[in-house]
Amino acid sequence: MRISRKWLSQYMDVSDLSIEEMADRITSAGLEVEGIERLAQGTNLVIGQVEECYPHPDSDHLNCTKVNVGDEILDIVCGAPNVAAGQKVIVALPGAKLPGGEIKKGKIRGQVSNGMICSLVELGVDPHSLSEEQKSGIEVLDQDAPVGNKDPFAYLGLDDEILEIGLTPNRSDCLAAFNMGLEAGAILKRAVKLPEYQGAANVGGPTKLHVSSTTEKCPLFLGKVIGEITIKESPKWMKELLAASGMKSINNVVDISNIVMLETGQPMHFYDKDAIVNQEITVASGFDEDYVALDGVTYHLLPEDIVITNQSKPIGIAGIMGGDDSKILDTTKGLIIECAIFDHVSIRNTARRLNLATESSIRYQKGIEPLAASKALDRAVQLLIEYADAKMIEETVQYGDSGYTPVSLSCTLKDINDRLGTDFNVEEVKDVFERLHFEPEYEDGKYMVHIPSYRTDIEGKADLSEEVIRLLGYDRLPSTLPLMEMTEGKLNEKQKLIRTVRNLYCQLGLQDCLTYTLVSTQKKDNAILGLQDPIQLASPMSEERRWIRTSILPSLLDVVSYNHARTIKDVNVFELSNVAGTQGTRMHLAFVLSGLLQQTRWLQYELPSDFYTGKGLIETLFDHIGISAARVSFEANTEDVVHFHPYQSAKILIDKKCIGYLGKIHPQYAKETDCKDVIMAELDFDALVDIKKAKIKFAPISKYPSVQRDLAFVIDRNMPVKKVVSIINKNARYNKEEIIRNVEVFDVYQGEHVAKDEKSVALSITFQSDTHTLKDEEINEVFENILQAIQTECDATLRS
Repeated sequence: MRISRKWLSQYMDVSDLSIEEMADRITSAGLEVEGIERLAQGTNLVIGQVEECYPHPDSDHLNCTKVNVGDEILDIVCGAPNVAAGQKVIVALPGAKLPGGEIKKGKIRGQVSNGMICSLVELGVDPHSLSEEQKSGIEVLDQDAPVGNKDPFAYLGLDDEILEIGLTPNRSDCLAAFNMGLEAGAILKRAVKLPEYQGAANVGGPTKLHVSSTTEKCPLFLGKVIGEITIKESPKWMKELLAASGMKSINNVVDISNIVMLETGQPMHFYDKDAIVNQEITVASGFDEDYVALDGVTYHLLPEDIVITNQSKPIGIAGIMGGDDSKILDTTKGLIIECAIFDHVSIRNTARRLNLATESSIRYQKGIEPLAASKALDRAVQLLIEYADAKMIEETVQYGDSGYTPVSLSCTLKDINDRLGTDFNVEEVKDVFERLHFEPEYEDGKYMVHIPSYRTDIEGKADLSEEVIRLLGYDRLPSTLPLMEMTEGKLNEKQKLIRTVRNLYCQLGLQDCLTYTLVSTQKKDNAILGLQDPIQLASPMSEERRWIRTSILPSLLDVVSYNHARTIKDVNVFELSNVAGTQGTRMHLAFVLSGLLQQTRWLQYELPSDFYTGKGLIETLFDHIGISAARVSFEANTEDVVHFHPYQSAKILIDKKCIGYLGKIHPQYAKETDCKDVIMAELDFDALVDIKKAKIKFAPISKYPSVQRDLAFVIDRNMPVKKVVSIINKNARYNKEEIIRNVEVFDVYQGEHVAKDEKSVALSITFQSDTHTLKDEEINEVFENILQAIQTECDATLRS
């Protein structure tokens, strides 16, 4: 929002305040002044008249001039191509400080030069507001310019200072200069007097104009015919205010439409009356065609765009830009005024697609007060009568309704002080409401305030409290130390477990990953151990980010695919993250293995990332957090054979409850994800948190020697080796002491010398006692019991 000192001066007296003071106070009240801009800059300037002008004797592009500055005639060398005798010009005297530097006396190619004849660009005027002629040469003033005047900026209307105010999203009302004036008056404690224009449009005779809408995106449309106007130059004050807002003056009628928009915040459009056949205007949508707008550019309309039409043909893009075929020309004799409310979402979408960020579209997008259309129409009629000789005015026609309902709120002084922690008194608070034009009534300890239509951000007691503190000053808040309960800074059990898992897996050679929470429909459909009822975003950034994921593995497979495509084959990653569905949030643990997990080339040591490595990672984790191997089992996976290889995957069970899946990726799914030969797993981490865990106990190392015995059995091919290990552990006692300390399977053989439906399993058993050195007969007794139990329960045959 740009507003100038001159503009504010129309509404209140700010002569005793510098622009910096105004900026500080407005910023302190919550409307941040982001910058202060001066229309022109320069000191020691004067208006002069060129008495003589002749070519420089030693240059083909310079001219020597004699310039009358009122009290003397100066010799000045000038390089501008348009300098000529008889011109009134702006002269920078020696010692003048301009944006480009200081002006000094001197000689230019042997000729004395006592100053400089200035262009507006050299005085810091925005080049965008200047014509090509002004930018290429010195500024030539009108012949009525007073020679010797030492304030040329005031003569040109460039003696203004601009406040660039960054508005918060809830204060779009301040895009209107009238509203900003009221706000500034409240902040600066100044009496504000706005122009009297209410009811100016309530004049006019019978009309043939008909306005309507066929789309619900236009709830209100006001139209008015001005039968006769005069196109001429705008008054000086209007041109100056437009320049301060960064807009060029065109003619009085077009300038009035712009100035009313800037004053009231309501965009409006003037149509040439003769270009509107039968004086019929309809707001519609559903067009799919090209259209030439006011800027001469052809835009393609889509069915969702709101369009102003006449006889079912577009004459304007609603809320954004009018059409080239109905614009105001120097030959225009009459007007049709349009003032309407349009759907801000539709305007934003159209403006973004067409790349048309006009002053109108910006105001529609940010929000306009409900009564702005009627205010704008009144102000426009008033200015057209005064500055465009408007006559033959017809009555206003209206379609629809603004839907405005006056808002009144009540609160007590205690409500405000309790919320703010302050001790304001009754009169202070009442004064704030009066400055804000809330028309406060105070009775029986309660304020009743009536909110102006433009303050759409005021909805409740909290908003009233905010208005009080920002105008009375945040420095009025008492300084107090916060009261907080003392808490012990420590991790809860889940946080401890999360840290344990991360540390363990990083130590074992995996890398911790963090992937996107939002996934595509394809990844959502490929969820592994996924939650029910996934959540879809109402307005996703793209199709790749439409769903909140219910599984981690599809995202991790992207990481593997990305690295494999860049010739990085050893990719071993894990992720511990939340997944979510409509029923709630769960934390999952997932990992993906490919290539080698560990490698020491000097020692020729390699640990491949295969199924058994993945199984070992899970067993190591369970053992580390206090879940004994006896409670854990791996069963053949028959549930998910779409993502996992049907013969190389398993369900992970703890206490016979499935908490996840482990296995090799299914060849078809590997092809879809471009991840060949990877091992993957996903576990319900919250289930791990909830499982009761055994305390980890420590025992001294036995000081007695251990003994190893190997044995090999031939058993049925489908017999799980785990059953053999379990039988060995069940028969581990001798005299009430478990003397078997470890059972290791070191070979499983299928092939020559073994039947097709059988397999050979070789195991190594470690015996050790904590109380004495084991004797052969003690070991033999336990060993024989083990052999007999395996042969009986597993129908096994001992290999010699």
